[in-house]
Amino acid sequence: MLDAELGNRLHSARHWSNSAHQSRGTRVNLSIIDWLIMLVYFVFVLGIGFALKRYMRTSNDFFLAGRSIPAWVCGLAFISANLGAQEVIGMGASGAKYGIVTSQFYWIGAIPAMAFVGIFMMPFYYGSKARSVPEFLRLRFDEKTRAINAFSFAIMTVLSSGISMYAMALLIQTLGLFHGIIPDQYVFHVSVILSALIVLGYIFLGGLTSAIYNEVLQFFLIVAGFAPLVWIGLRNVGGWQGIKQTLPATMTHSWRGMAHPATNTLGVEWVGLAMGLGFVLSFGYWCTDFLVIQRAMAADSEISARRVPLIAAIPKMFFPFLVILPGLIAVSVTSHATSVQPVTYSAQVPLSEQHPHGIIPVKTDPIHNQPVIDSKGLPVYNYDLAIPVMLLHFFPTGILGLGLTALLASFMSGMAGNVTAFNTVWTYDIYQSYINKRASDEHYLWMGRMATIGGVVLSVAAAYLVTNFNNIMDALQLVFSIVNAPLFATFLLGMFWKRTTGHGAFTGLVAGTLAALVHHGLTIPGDAAAGIHGGWITIVHHYSSDMAQNFYTAIFAFSVNLVVTVLVSLVTSPRPDSELVGLVYSLTPQPEEGHLEWYQKPATLAIAVLVMLIALNLVFA
Repeated sequence: MLDAELGNRLHSARHWSNSAHQSRGTRVNLSIIDWLIMLVYFVFVLGIGFALKRYMRTSNDFFLAGRSIPAWVCGLAFISANLGAQEVIGMGASGAKYGIVTSQFYWIGAIPAMAFVGIFMMPFYYGSKARSVPEFLRLRFDEKTRAINAFSFAIMTVLSSGISMYAMALLIQTLGLFHGIIPDQYVFHVSVILSALIVLGYIFLGGLTSAIYNEVLQFFLIVAGFAPLVWIGLRNVGGWQGIKQTLPATMTHSWRGMAHPATNTLGVEWVGLAMGLGFVLSFGYWCTDFLVIQRAMAADSEISARRVPLIAAIPKMFFPFLVILPGLIAVSVTSHATSVQPVTYSAQVPLSEQHPHGIIPVKTDPIHNQPVIDSKGLPVYNYDLAIPVMLLHFFPTGILGLGLTALLASFMSGMAGNVTAFNTVWTYDIYQSYINKRASDEHYLWMGRMATIGGVVLSVAAAYLVTNFNNIMDALQLVFSIVNAPLFATFLLGMFWKRTTGHGAFTGLVAGTLAALVHHGLTIPGDAAAGIHGGWITIVHHYSSDMAQNFYTAIFAFSVNLVVTVLVSLVTSPRPDSELVGLVYSLTPQPEEGHLEWYQKPATLAIAVLVMLIALNLVFA
């Protein structure tokens, strides 16, 4: 009986998957204008790399853009480097899966930390003249602390870049762009390789400068591509009120139901949200991730560097309306919703109070092209396709090309950001520090280009690893909870407690990372199978969702690191104060701001940003 039921469910999953595939194939009707928009974009991206190649004379030019970029350009690059396909598609997926509470990844999960970076962290980073975050750790602590961060960060950037690559290949496969040109079973593989080569091209040629100017271009493309999608989508579902009437109340309020994990879609109570996301993961990412810090460090002055994250915070807080709202629209679409294109979406799934699916298709294994079912034999819905199916459902020919180019741009932005961070950390913090300490600057420039190739190759391998998740944001936050969360405790103590020692920082960082891995190995979300989702040691606790597990993994990692670092520091000898000037807050002269008007000061901008943040939380509470 059980086998028969499982067979029926698998048959049902295949039915949904096959019908979705057929429907998607009929929906992709690209005109010459659509193809031309995408072609012009790729030519322009590679053209920037070729144009900047002649300016890449030194390693400083290649890795830090010569510290000569204006603040507003760095600010847009700062946000765009974080606005990769993993965020655009992942946040759209989380919006469809969890609801408007996903906006907290921006509102409490980014903006306060970005303000903190601008006010407190950038004077340390920029003033120390460190070329990377690991190098800053060497200056504050010691070589071994730098080493562990350099290697863990290199692994994280490769995984993160692989997530972007997977998202891009999934998009190309879903849209059937190569259908009839390449056999269907090879589309995913070819897409991975092709996307890798394009990003490799312009980073190899123009380094960080090329990445920054491309990220500014990509920022405006993303806005231009997604703003009309949201407008058209809202019109078709009756606006925000229509979404509220269609979806469960827990999906349309950002704070409702946070008293208990069982009463909200995210599966976490307010303590886990505020501590796990709002403090540990948020500050751990924005304060320590060299991917974004590198953009601010390319600014032309310290004041400009402090303004960079504050400038970026303003558009950042409104991005939920561009990338999360489409996910809510996708699960709000019913069979009665009209489409700009008069095509019926044959894979529609009826909405239910517990599991709204809208036009979200069933997940298909991209390698074997088979439908995926969960441990109960039920079909797994592919929330990662929320934004792609929205594009196909609502955009007519012509505008569709712009929307697809925006998705392509988001992929390029995310992957390029990780690759440029990887090649800098590899060259300065691993190769120069431990392999070849006395080579010429020209040699390090060459090594940076070779590291770019190596990073892209490793990213290809990582792209296949993340095919096990139906929401890439779950995978991304897992990586951050293991790498960034414990690191934040190290930075926090190192910058505000001069008694922190190198031995304490190193021991705490190792202990915190191990605590994250152990916690992940002992817990599992929902009914997931033991393995990459957790429970690979044994299962002692079940969380309501992957994201809840990630938040508490981060809390455990941070707490263990904090306690161990303090205890070890108390029994080891600290460095003299004279060696910590510029590296510890209490021993560092404050930045000179006397020549600035009140409205030009970073603190004023930070206050304005936080006031807007509070207003948004009150509106959508």
